[in-house]
Amino acid sequence: MHPIIECASDISAAVKAARGVEPAFMSTTEKESALVALAEARSQLDALTARVLAAADDVGEAHGLRDAAAWLALETRTTQREARRVLALGRAMEAHPDVAAALSSGALRTEQARVVADAVDALPAHVDAEIRWRAEATMLALARDHDARDLRQIGKRILDVVAPEVGECHEAAVLAAEEARADAGVELVLVDDGAGRCHGRFEMPSHVGKMLKRHLLALANPARHTDAELKDDTGAWKPLRRRLGEAFVEYVERYPEDRTPQTAGVSATVVVTMTLDQLLADDGTALLDDGTRMSAGQARRLACEAGMIPAVLGSRSVPLDMGRRTRLFTKAQRVALGLRDGGCTARGCETSASGCHAHHDDPWSRLGMTDLANGRLLCPRHHRLAHDSRYAMTTHSDNKVSFARRT
Repeated sequence: MHPIIECASDISAAVKAARGVEPAFMSTTEKESALVALAEARSQLDALTARVLAAADDVGEAHGLRDAAAWLALETRTTQREARRVLALGRAMEAHPDVAAALSSGALRTEQARVVADAVDALPAHVDAEIRWRAEATMLALARDHDARDLRQIGKRILDVVAPEVGECHEAAVLAAEEARADAGVELVLVDDGAGRCHGRFEMPSHVGKMLKRHLLALANPARHTDAELKDDTGAWKPLRRRLGEAFVEYVERYPEDRTPQTAGVSATVVVTMTLDQLLADDGTALLDDGTRMSAGQARRLACEAGMIPAVLGSRSVPLDMGRRTRLFTKAQRVALGLRDGGCTARGCETSASGCHAHHDDPWSRLGMTDLANGRLLCPRHHRLAHDSRYAMTTHSDNKVSFARRT
């Protein structure tokens, strides 16, 4: 039997012998030793598999396939993407014997090996063999203390360590190329599913993504929300991805109107059209300027804060109130509301003023004025309830409000 096949058989037999052992009964020291030893063994096995696959071109030819990776994917029910990653690792090991030796010994993790080989291969063509060898040796030494993620960043600046005279120019060229690719690939796709939801995807430069995420994390900060707002309908804590999604909605809905871009002298807005009867009705609907609809309650809520113009029509479709933007509370009024209310005016809510919306007690739909006497602060959750026809809002003598579900 070939030694590699015999090795695979021995490994399989050893794993079968150990699979019936319950690791829960191991001591802490034994678990630590086992985990490290298994990681090293896995690296060694990955190295051996990659070496065999890289030398198996004849297997692909024998079966009329593109390469051995395609055959391996079929035979082992592995995705072709993963099989090709193994093949690429094998080819990289052939080009980088020192990386192959480190991985085969178990001293290097598989992902580290890929990163080291990629970093050396990415060096400029004018870098000579001596500098390439020093770069590879340096990264292999650093791999003893750094994981693959750290090594990827180190690899971008490895020339600063082994050849400072060319490192700075190379880094600038790499960053310029990355930025050019990022700028050329910027795109945004939004699709409305016709069922009240919008789906999308985007690509943007990394620094813009970091800025957007930082903004959304600030809005999603648990300190800005009550426990009720941080839990879903089942009482479970909302995962971060949902809280970021809700933060993104708030980010768009509360974008400062004086900062919105203009077209033909008019700020970018969404026009909502409805009759007066529809606006006042609990079950009314509103027509958006793109032909889609929303509930009148949603329109009333958004009209308090968002860049949205309500066009209210009479029985003869004559505009009664175009909702001029003077109905929105000014910055000075928001400051005054914050000083007066201190935060959300709903009883039991502790949301601070910075996390609240400005709400009209007497709605703009009923000719309510945008002044301090007609305004109050409500957190996003209670603002939704204030415009939800299923709830009745009661104002108390201390200017606090409470909500009760209608029966």
